[in-house]
Amino acid sequence: MIITDTHTHIYSDAFDEDQEEMMQRAIKNKVTRFFVPAIDSAYTNAMYAIESKYPEHVFLMMGLHPTHVKENYKEELLHVEKEIKKRFDHKTEKKFYAVGEIGIDLYWDTTFLKQQQEAFRCQIQLAKKYKLPIVIHCRDAFEEVFEVLELEKGEGLFGIFHCFTGTIQDAHRAIGYNMKLGIGGVVTFKNGKIDTFLDQIALDHIVLETDAPYLAPMPYRGKRNESSYLVNVVEKLAGIYQKTTEEIASITTQNSKDVFGI
Repeated sequence: MIITDTHTHIYSDAFDEDQEEMMQRAIKNKVTRFFVPAIDSAYTNAMYAIESKYPEHVFLMMGLHPTHVKENYKEELLHVEKEIKKRFDHKTEKKFYAVGEIGIDLYWDTTFLKQQQEAFRCQIQLAKKYKLPIVIHCRDAFEEVFEVLELEKGEGLFGIFHCFTGTIQDAHRAIGYNMKLGIGGVVTFKNGKIDTFLDQIALDHIVLETDAPYLAPMPYRGKRNESSYLVNVVEKLAGIYQKTTEEIASITTQNSKDVFGI
């Protein structure tokens, strides 16, 4: 059985003390594919380091996280494009498998909404240029995200709606823009709500994620999350879809391959 974590910040300083042990726990739990999103240029070297350490397991994305869109966002966008172009032009064995995580976040601060919208659209266009999927971060901003996706819809737009927490209507809209739904620990929460309608969404549209070190599933809620806990999400989905854990792992891993191409 192969389980794919399509969104995990394994380079986070939350794992500074036990990164190796954390990775081995995940691999022991059959979580052997780790797709790693970017935040901003300050984390690039840490991402490259984790990729070098686990070359058969770690697959990187490149992008500017919406909460890190500040006054210098244009410099950060240049960094994103430079790093993608560098690997693309050199045709190295290592590449980026998505532009992410990108999107709009109005939970913490609305000051840079216009800049977030501009950065989101710019990075979607960059993804199209390099034929890459996008990985969307959306918090308190479904309408704003859908507004940008509507402008960019069509050929070349595809990816994952990371940490999906919307309604069934939001789910159908996201799928309509050629997005898979990233399902993680929230599906195990008593007040998570998505577990009440997820069985109405075909499993072909679902990928798994942890968003580690954040959003740990039950019974670890409130603690540091890690990729090994993805088995708890697999078990929850097995119950929702009335399938075996092996079937959930197999289908969602194939869905991740369909998105990332590996």
